[in-house]
Amino acid sequence: MSNASSAPPTEAMSNLNVTGNKGTAKRDALRSNEVTVQKQWEEAKVYEADPDPNVESFIVTFPYPYMNGVLHIGHGFSLTKAVFRAQYERHLGKNVLFPFGFHCTGMPIQAAANKLKMEVEKFGYPPEFPEDDPEVLAQMLREAKAKAAAKAAKASNDKKAKGNKTKLVAKTGTGIVRQWNILKKMVPEEIIHEFVDANKWLDYFPPIGVDHLKTFGAGIDWRRSFITTPANPYYDAFIRWQFNTLRKKGKVLFGKRNNIFSLLDGQVCADHDRSEGEGVGPQEYVLIKLRVKEFPGKLAVLEEKKDKGIYLAPATLRPETMYGQTNCFVLPEGNYGAYEMANGEIFIISKRAALNLACQDYTKEFGKVNCLLELTGYDLLGLPLSAPNATYETVYTLPLLTISMGKGTGVVTSVPSDAPDDYVSLKALQDKPEFREKYGITAEMVEPFEGKCNLVLLDGKA
Repeated sequence: MSNASSAPPTEAMSNLNVTGNKGTAKRDALRSNEVTVQKQWEEAKVYEADPDPNVESFIVTFPYPYMNGVLHIGHGFSLTKAVFRAQYERHLGKNVLFPFGFHCTGMPIQAAANKLKMEVEKFGYPPEFPEDDPEVLAQMLREAKAKAAAKAAKASNDKKAKGNKTKLVAKTGTGIVRQWNILKKMVPEEIIHEFVDANKWLDYFPPIGVDHLKTFGAGIDWRRSFITTPANPYYDAFIRWQFNTLRKKGKVLFGKRNNIFSLLDGQVCADHDRSEGEGVGPQEYVLIKLRVKEFPGKLAVLEEKKDKGIYLAPATLRPETMYGQTNCFVLPEGNYGAYEMANGEIFIISKRAALNLACQDYTKEFGKVNCLLELTGYDLLGLPLSAPNATYETVYTLPLLTISMGKGTGVVTSVPSDAPDDYVSLKALQDKPEFREKYGITAEMVEPFEGKCNLVLLDGKA
């Protein structure tokens, strides 16, 4: 049944040279004894457990380690608990079964193979990455540092922010990690290109895991070792039986629910199936349709479609506050588009938001968007809008420099009565004529709300 006990692609760890430097004699002697005894145990098959009704049985298992690389010290730390318990029960005379599996299903391996393939296609074989040039690397570091500083400035006003750098930027400086370079630390460089095939990972890393665990003295019955995925017909048959049985009992149903979906791989990515983003879940927003009332500049080409309904569509977590809308905000430098929905309506939002809607059946074809017009935030500034249920007949699109285009739709609705940040941003446009003029915003676009959106201060706090 084993799919993981074939000869490892590297020399066995038991062949280590134990003639070390001065001061390591005791260590080397212990290691030499360990290698000798481990070989005797393996030849005697002391860890192979067969059914015996006359002896009390005990089984211990270990969560399948994922095979997108070699095992690490964290696996060893956790494994000791299973190893010690198995040995303890053996000393009590019990028939101990310790099987072991290697996890290969899910998206991380496929995603890594896809990333490697793209690197080879784009940068050649072996790849020559831009950051390999010292001058390019220096420029990338400067840009990464500037972005981190900008993020830190924004985070200082965000109580939910946890830091001014991602772990990736903190570790690499540029935030760029190449799959080629990751593999170069684990496999010979001359065969890295073979890992564009996801099956190569399944063949290569599990045997190394077996070899390392034998050296670790894990005490596993390797006859009962396996890998997951359909590459192992026995495991695949078990999973098929399991799901077919659950389906017959009405425990497995077909339908739709909110999930994280990979457009690249064309399937849902469960939490532990991702190459990155573990712990990120779906966030439900309500889109507010702000109808565009005029079509100046680049927007003129959309006017002939206005009967279908053309809207800026900000996303909100608090739709109950929308009666107090005074305006909406866009990022002047942000990239937006006019995207056609399945019902013919046109939403002006970020491409990321449009793709999200396309994966929720809001477009004519699943996962596909139809962008009628590419825009920037500058094209939208000063645009008159009709906001549903709002007090004011017309509200305007104003600039906000702290908008994240990776959140919501890139369009932000403004309710100063319920959001201090909205109040401060609107007040700045009211009080600073030169700031308004920089973005082509007139006094009439902000002054109708002056004195009507003041916050009440209680004990000096808004």
